[in-house]
Amino acid sequence: MRDPIVDKIQSNPKYHELRRKRNTYGWLFTALMMVVYYGYIALIAFNKPFLATPIGNGVTTIGIPIGLGVIVFTIAITAIYIRRANGEFDRLTAEILKEATQ
Repeated sequence: MRDPIVDKIQSNPKYHELRRKRNTYGWLFTALMMVVYYGYIALIAFNKPFLATPIGNGVTTIGIPIGLGVIVFTIAITAIYIRRANGEFDRLTAEILKEATQ
């Protein structure tokens, strides 16, 4: 037995828009994170001398800021996704539920 509210939601064009936007955004950020993370791992595997290059006269190497950059990038894209999810995605969800329950 099918629920009429579920049918209303699934037939709503805003629902399809929400799914498309959310999926596109999720896959885009997944691809970006994979490129950044596996790019760093590839540098570790194939170009250790580059990562071992000291910065200035100190003992810190170029690998440290690049590694920190990967962490900062991860936090940044997570924050961007959360901001969009709490704004646009939640607004669309509320509109869909309002229309389905009328």
